[in-house]
Amino acid sequence: MRKRFSLVTMGVLVVLSMLAGAQLNSLFSGDSLLPQVGKFSDVLSITYKYYVDDVDTQKLTESAVNGLLGQLDPHSVYIPASAMARVTEDFQGSFEGIGIEYQVLNDTLLVVAPIVGGPSEALGIMAGDKIVKINDSTAVGITQEGVQKRLRGPKGTKVTVSIVRSGMKDPLEFEITRDKIPIYTVDASFLVEPGVGYINVNRFAATTHEEFFTAVSSLREQGVKKLILDLRSNAGGYLEQAFRMVDEFLPGGKKIVYTKGRRTEFDDEFLSTGSGKFQGLTLIILVNNGSASASEIVAGAVQDWDRGLIIGETSFGKGLVQRQFELKDGSAFRLTTARYYTPSGRLIQRPYGEDKAKYQREAFEREETEGENLEHVAEKDSTRPKFKTMGGRIVYGGGGITPDYIVKSDRLNSYTAQLRAKQVFFQIADRMMDRRGAEIRAAYGKDVERFVKDFVVDEATVGEIIALGVQKGVAENKELMDQDRRYLVGYTKAYMARAMWGNEGYARVMLQEDSQFKKAVSLLPEAEKIARTFSSLK
Repeated sequence: MRKRFSLVTMGVLVVLSMLAGAQLNSLFSGDSLLPQVGKFSDVLSITYKYYVDDVDTQKLTESAVNGLLGQLDPHSVYIPASAMARVTEDFQGSFEGIGIEYQVLNDTLLVVAPIVGGPSEALGIMAGDKIVKINDSTAVGITQEGVQKRLRGPKGTKVTVSIVRSGMKDPLEFEITRDKIPIYTVDASFLVEPGVGYINVNRFAATTHEEFFTAVSSLREQGVKKLILDLRSNAGGYLEQAFRMVDEFLPGGKKIVYTKGRRTEFDDEFLSTGSGKFQGLTLIILVNNGSASASEIVAGAVQDWDRGLIIGETSFGKGLVQRQFELKDGSAFRLTTARYYTPSGRLIQRPYGEDKAKYQREAFEREETEGENLEHVAEKDSTRPKFKTMGGRIVYGGGGITPDYIVKSDRLNSYTAQLRAKQVFFQIADRMMDRRGAEIRAAYGKDVERFVKDFVVDEATVGEIIALGVQKGVAENKELMDQDRRYLVGYTKAYMARAMWGNEGYARVMLQEDSQFKKAVSLLPEAEKIARTFSSLK
């Protein structure tokens, strides 16, 4: 009986196995997946066995993976294991190390700024300090990779650095205990005038909403009623963080973004929760052609709901959602699994073809006419599909977010651009802080606003800029220098302010010559009108 039962059972299992096999075969055979996997395996195996030279199979496989993803959209990419640690740090919002922003300048490791809350700041390491020795080895001539290798390390481990500081005869020695260091995504947050706040967000990482919420809350305690949110050159990041940011400005039940994929598990819809704390703030968002992905989700939702004004240049046009898949060797790849749409139904993704370089370049080669664009007449001759905001204004999909007011970015001429590329302004600012840092700090203390207003980069310093440029291969050009003079002195002053007050100091100086920002300030009354339109639609 047991034997007979076993035979029956075995027969059933065989049939079930055949059926299961048929299902699996059906699942894969539609795209002929298994034969193609076999083909690649055969080619790799035969190449490894018979090729005339030794074969690096890992290199070949990675090239094949890159080739495979290269046949898809421009945003499906392979991430080698060697790059995964940095990618993870950037989006998780922290790393382990000594906590400095640094620059290798003329073979010297320069502290640009200690990171707030890190161990270097706690020990008194300052912007402008030069690290000349790490443990028992010189740091002169160190590379970017060498800095990462020698200064980063597990939390709790120690490293000793010797520092040369302006105004001090002998080097200072610090024993630093490494710690977990936050990577901030809110670069700057401050009052630009009574009642008006400015916040710059450089990307959307795991901590962005928390940082943003803290920054706006602090500004509100200072009396902020109007906010300029700078998302220029913010290439995006986590969709969920973009949703949470917009959620702060909307009442409950409003669609912020939704996604659609070929497979339904990637379809999703994000509705505002009604718990937003900043629903009463007047809002302007700055974007440019480097604003992409999550930045476009924020700008698109605000524009579709007529919640605020969008100012600047048309954004990049990335409306594809990637999911990251980890591989066994520590590498990963990001695969586009869905498209995202703004509340009105706009797909923001620009058309793309096989020429990926052209696709990237096109976003930065648009010719746009400056001016008011509330009814979006700038796109009226476009073949892009039309949609309507909740207030009835026409907007367009398929090509990024076109602003309600188009204001072109300030453009540096070739002379100034070369000086900046060769770090001339940064180096001159460093020299000035070496010579006059103690004097300037004593004169201005914590008063960054007074520094912005009163400090003047003199003619002697302008001469130094020109001379250092010549030394670095940038021929003197008086006509172009005079044309861009405000930027020559502006960048130098901004780097000095950064040395004393971090990114806030840098931003405060640069905003003085920022035409897009100035236009945003002038349009705050118009943004209030838009906000009233939105209020009537709630």
